Amino acid sequence: MKNVLICASMLGSMLTFAQEKDSIKSNDIDEVVVTGYINKDSESANKMPLKDIENPQVYNTVNKNVIKEQVATSFNDALKNITGISRLWESTGRGNDGGEYYTMRGFSLQANLVNGMPAFNNGTVDPAGIETIEAIKGPSGTLYGGSVISYGGLLNVITKKPYNYFGGEVGYVLGGYGLNRITADVNSPIGKNLYARVNASYQKQNSFQDAGFYESIYVAPSIKYVASDRLTFYVNTEIKKSDAANAPMTFLSRYSPLSFNSIDLFEQNYKKSYTSNDLTIKNSTFNIQAQANYKISENWTSQTIVSRGNTKTDGYNQYLWDSANGNEFTRFISKLGGETNTTGIQENIVGNFNIGKVKNKFLFGLDFFQRQFILGGTGWGSFGTVSLVNQTDTKAGELNQGAVDNALLSTQNPIGSMETKIYSAYISDVVYILPNLSAMLSARVDHFTGNPTAYAVEKSKATTTFSPKLGLVYQPIQDKLSIFANYMNGFQNVEPVQNTDANGGKYFAYFDPEHANQWEVGTKASLVKDKLSITASYYNIKVKDKVMPDPSNALNSIQGGQVESKGFEVSVVGSPITGLNIIAGFSHNDSDVTAGDPTYIGYRPEEAGPKNIFNFWANYKVQEGALKNVGVGFGANSASELYTLNRAGIGTFALPSYTVFNAALSYNEDKYSLILKLDNIANKQYFTGWSTVSPQRLRTLSLSLNYKF
Repeated sequence: MKNVLICASMLGSMLTFAQEKDSIKSNDIDEVVVTGYINKDSESANKMPLKDIENPQVYNTVNKNVIKEQVATSFNDALKNITGISRLWESTGRGNDGGEYYTMRGFSLQANLVNGMPAFNNGTVDPAGIETIEAIKGPSGTLYGGSVISYGGLLNVITKKPYNYFGGEVGYVLGGYGLNRITADVNSPIGKNLYARVNASYQKQNSFQDAGFYESIYVAPSIKYVASDRLTFYVNTEIKKSDAANAPMTFLSRYSPLSFNSIDLFEQNYKKSYTSNDLTIKNSTFNIQAQANYKISENWTSQTIVSRGNTKTDGYNQYLWDSANGNEFTRFISKLGGETNTTGIQENIVGNFNIGKVKNKFLFGLDFFQRQFILGGTGWGSFGTVSLVNQTDTKAGELNQGAVDNALLSTQNPIGSMETKIYSAYISDVVYILPNLSAMLSARVDHFTGNPTAYAVEKSKATTTFSPKLGLVYQPIQDKLSIFANYMNGFQNVEPVQNTDANGGKYFAYFDPEHANQWEVGTKASLVKDKLSITASYYNIKVKDKVMPDPSNALNSIQGGQVESKGFEVSVVGSPITGLNIIAGFSHNDSDVTAGDPTYIGYRPEEAGPKNIFNFWANYKVQEGALKNVGVGFGANSASELYTLNRAGIGTFALPSYTVFNAALSYNEDKYSLILKLDNIANKQYFTGWSTVSPQRLRTLSLSLNYKF
């Protein structure tokens, strides 16, 4: 009888635990639903609940499952799974825009959004707190404004949130170049209807070059409080501190004819860093978001979000500047300081209503954004030269803080602050004309005051900008196949420029916002019982009103430049058979300057990146037999040549095309997993850049150990 009671008690506990898990699925409707590699029906792309197949916009996602299976220890590693994206610059750590730069659909961008709100980072994003990365394609100014988007799209990081039962995972990654990474994810109820989750990591790794390292600590506590069946609160916090010795970026000359005609010299110096581990830069990031989700009625909900952010920079930044003699580069160095503070307030009202028998999904939003730049640090000073031919550095023995500080004593950098304020309102309505035919109509009004960038020497004129968006979706096979088209608008405010009049007097020229307009057509398919998703589209983006040099006076700037970027993309993600996960994509982009500065007309912009980008990863886990739970993964990343410098009178310098292969071997049980990952199997030397030449990481072997509880 005693055994029966024990069994009954255990069964009751198991049923309660299962009910709690089921309640998560029903109560946490605001969270992303993840199945394998597929994210079901993300709301972020249009700030309302839309199935992917009925969404007239393209977005790609990378979730925590992909990150874990690939042993991705950096944000850049995770982004290699997104169709058509490539890194241009590593993180410099400098103030205000020191984060990594990427290119997508022909335009540069940074990761400046967390949970749909602005969140700036002068270093890198740590993968430990990531639930999903969303790459939302095209100029999305209508719903996100002009301060955080690129004309090619935006990157939005969805963070891990608390759930309703105790659980967690700890992990350790040991790898090449001294990699040590420890992660922890702990979730627990802490009171009635109150739940907490903490994600944390510590990482240290050396460079593949002769000097350089990266060390960071990251903690992300979050809280969920269910006040009632209608009202739920979330508080999400991220704190990160990092210390790094970065190799100086190597810039080709932008102002004189190229003196390099091949990549050979750079390949010969591939492992040369031209820095020391004493010249470090520290970055700290703090972000906090408080969110209240309220169910107004059966058909209407309110979402209120308040966010604050702070980033700080303190340390040495350096770059090598081409001396235009086919050999030497001059080192410029500065000890940087400064910080960026941001405030965001957003209110979204989302609901359903009918006009007659016509169903509507409606969004109304209000948005306030404030950003303050605080400048500091020294000025820039020259500090020796580097010879690629002789592989020498004239200051090799003086790359230490004392010598550099002494050299910078005479430099000056003005200390001050700049501020941006943006007030916005937006609406979006999805009209279901027929059960399988819908139209989206969206618009934004955006009022801007202040300085568009940290480097603007004068405030811009106050501007009010209108941004529309239209979309159409037809589903020949309901919930399985759709054909879509969209028209989207993006905009960016432009900083004033100091010009010279005919008498030699100085004055500030003020400009209207730049505008980008995209039209796109494509198709989406959900196959194999919704286990495989395929998206294919063709897009055309035209940017107008770009600021350019005045043809009649090279010292002045005028408005009127134009860029056209067009191309097609194909993305595949899912689990077509049990045990097999696939994520793959191919993109082709043609981008040209079509009007404006004669130096650039007819040339591919240097921010456009490679024309062709391919990504593939497949992982198969054996389901039965002697090798049950053994997994094998294989993938590749490939890019065509990249014109890192490309303009008339200067010339074109192409970074070679490359293909990098990666593989993994794993063993997975319910509670633990072991993954052995080999990146860059062939030890391929390859480069990226944006008027720069940056060697990328060589072959790296990593072992990941994970335990769930």
